[in-house]
Amino acid sequence: MTRITRLLIANRGEIARRVMRTCREMGIGTVAVYADPDADAPFVREADLAVALRGSSSAETYLSVEKLIEAAKRTGCDAIHPGYGFLSENAAFARMVTDAGLVWVGPKPDAIAAMGDKLEAKKRMVAAGVPTLPSIEVAGSYDEQLGKRAAEIGYPLLVKASGGGGGKGMRIVPGQPELAEAIAAAQREAASAFGNDTVFLERYLEAARHVEVQIFGDHHGNVVHCFERECSIQRRHQKIVEEAPSSAVDPDLRARMGAAAVAAGQAIGYDNAGTVEFMLAGDGKFYFLEVNTRLQVEHPVTEAITGLDLVREQIRVAEGKPLSFSQDALRIDGHAIEARLYAEDPVQDFLPATGRLVRFEPDPTAQVRVDSGVESGSDVSIHFDPMLAKVIAHAPTRTEAALKLASALERMRIHGVTTNRDFLVNVLRSDPFLDGDTTTHFIEVHRPPRTRAVTAEALRAALVATALVGQARNRASAKSLRGIPSGWRNNPSQMQELRFRHDGQEVPVRYLRQRDGRFAFEVGEHRGSARLLTLEGDRASVEIDGVREVVTVVRAGRDAWVQGALGEVHLVEIPRFPEAEIEAVAGGHNAPMPGKILAVHVKAGDRVARGQLVIVLEAMKMEHRILAAADGVVREIRAHVGGQVEAGQLLLVIEGEEEGEAAS
Repeated sequence: MTRITRLLIANRGEIARRVMRTCREMGIGTVAVYADPDADAPFVREADLAVALRGSSSAETYLSVEKLIEAAKRTGCDAIHPGYGFLSENAAFARMVTDAGLVWVGPKPDAIAAMGDKLEAKKRMVAAGVPTLPSIEVAGSYDEQLGKRAAEIGYPLLVKASGGGGGKGMRIVPGQPELAEAIAAAQREAASAFGNDTVFLERYLEAARHVEVQIFGDHHGNVVHCFERECSIQRRHQKIVEEAPSSAVDPDLRARMGAAAVAAGQAIGYDNAGTVEFMLAGDGKFYFLEVNTRLQVEHPVTEAITGLDLVREQIRVAEGKPLSFSQDALRIDGHAIEARLYAEDPVQDFLPATGRLVRFEPDPTAQVRVDSGVESGSDVSIHFDPMLAKVIAHAPTRTEAALKLASALERMRIHGVTTNRDFLVNVLRSDPFLDGDTTTHFIEVHRPPRTRAVTAEALRAALVATALVGQARNRASAKSLRGIPSGWRNNPSQMQELRFRHDGQEVPVRYLRQRDGRFAFEVGEHRGSARLLTLEGDRASVEIDGVREVVTVVRAGRDAWVQGALGEVHLVEIPRFPEAEIEAVAGGHNAPMPGKILAVHVKAGDRVARGQLVIVLEAMKMEHRILAAADGVVREIRAHVGGQVEAGQLLLVIEGEEEGEAAS
């Protein structure tokens, strides 16, 4: 029987830290590998050893088979754990690992290959009696024959990458006119993310649920299921909220789906952690999608309701040990929900965001699990997936789990980078979600607010707290006359004033220290009284108009973040003297984020229509389509294919119809 003593994790971020945690508990040494942008990441520091892969892109680093195996040999590893994404479902990599005399912590290469070819996988599932959806493999680019075959399946269709997951390389196609471009875009994205541009077409079920079943097999012929997870809340075909069990699955359906998943595993002799994914239609029928031959991002919700450590089981099975549990021994304990916290802007169609995390601190009082890849001071770059963390709540009931998770998210200090935190809270607290109405069209149908609505009272409290904390810090840092209260004046009309910008609006606060230590303040038409009770670091206890609250006030340059029990208020201080502003270019189309130009679909002089695709930008392994904002004529192009651009950089100028007429 094999014994693993040192393990290399061929991945990064939160999954690398997750695997390390179990390895430490099992007494197994860990080795991290890292790309240049990850040199200062927490997972690198927390590993026993860390090997630089020398490069910035995925292709140069985490997708470089030779570099990964060399790193394992160089550091005396017994095994490699691939995590998820990157090479985790690459059969050739798994074979090279075993050929090098290392243990592969995952299913055998033949099983990965069998399920990696999604069309071949469907054939096997049909033979095993598992219901499937019709599909077509795409060989090369779009042609007329492919268009005819697609029409036979019927629209809408889903273009899907054969070699990966995570929502990358996927496009919904409503009709034939969009098919060619959708195929080309999916192929490019799949090649970038997985090193494999193979895609296929599949009938797209509308208003269905995404329900998957966790399976586990060992080398002794045992295959069991660990119940289901529902992952229907998605944007860009990528899951953002997952839960176990599903509110739509009763005991009878659970037994049938579990049996189908086990049959799928047995059909390929499955021998590690895997997930059989299904689409569950409104009529209760379910259809096989694929088998993910790896650990899933959302595995913590299964761990929460079963009490299992799935990474521990992965390592035990890789060592040749039988599963430590049987099917009959498994029970569902309560309900668990996971939210994926991303650096992205929900208002801008969930466009990935970059920057430095001024603060990343979960609330220490929240009884939730936080699997994160970042910490305060971490940089969120353009190079890799923008997921910051997964937050998981476990409770006796589904409603309790949802509200517990929402509260924990609200109380997290996440400052410096735009995130989807408030959107997640709005989803979790919405009536449709709490009622269990969670299809894959949840976001489009129910339209939960994408930002937090800050009340006038909350904004006023944030302004006053920022002013009082700033006044106290200034007084404490004064080199002389510290005994004189800062801001005090003989003339009570001489109030101090600070001006901030919040949500595009200028919001001033005026304040004056009173002889009893309180402060009179004015915000808009409101006049009140406040006092700072305690200040320890960033944490302040304030009393405003008789109401006490504990908040944190974090400053970085002109930015201020005030975090209370109900969420964050972001303020930007307006300087006393005006600063020069960058002149906006009429008709200018700017890069929404740093990235690489993949395609320019127009040239100077072209006439374009509003909504027409003009440029494709790649960032964070995803493609971002830049569309014409109005009808007009392309007057200038400053972007070229292959060029790197910064956020806000001018890419092209489209002169509107009215401007053109005026100029002529």
